[in-house]
Amino acid sequence: MAEQRVLRRAQAHAATRGDILAAARRVAARDGARDLSLRGVAAEAGFAPAALYGYFASKDELLLALAADDLSTLSRAMRDAAAQPQGKGRLGAAATAAVLLLRETESLAAASGALPSAAGTSEAERLFNGRLIGALKVLSDAAGNPADSRERQCDVVLVAAAVAGLAMLARSGRLDALGFSADEILARLDRRFTN
Repeated sequence: MAEQRVLRRAQAHAATRGDILAAARRVAARDGARDLSLRGVAAEAGFAPAALYGYFASKDELLLALAADDLSTLSRAMRDAAAQPQGKGRLGAAATAAVLLLRETESLAAASGALPSAAGTSEAERLFNGRLIGALKVLSDAAGNPADSRERQCDVVLVAAAVAGLAMLARSGRLDALGFSADEILARLDRRFTN
């Protein structure tokens, strides 16, 4: 009986947390992730602002939770894209999917400001880091280069940084202004880093 009560409470907590994240996503889409406020999210979710602190200790934790969800979506999109082409082109396909998704979402960029300058131990940060590692693994697998050495780990971080930077340049219109297309850069990335 007590176990069922604990399970029901945990399920209710998870459902409410999910509702808060959905409200935060709506507010971020409307107002921008950088301008997200706990008060605005609480109003959108139909909660008193203080109630959110039972789920997220701060705006930064909420941003990290949104970004962690987006990293999961990003990993799935890259994995699905990489599964389509055979052999050469898998990294390019995964990177293309990442650029398209990153152009449309700003939670990851906003989360970079929410991360502490020194590695911390919050649950939100651990979740974010775990999902980031998952996304890096998808890129590594798509390139056919398992991250089994420090050099290969550096390569996958370099690829991820290039993809994120490319998405930022494309989103801001700077890539066009420089006279490049995302496809051109991604094809070059694929040739350079695919095993």
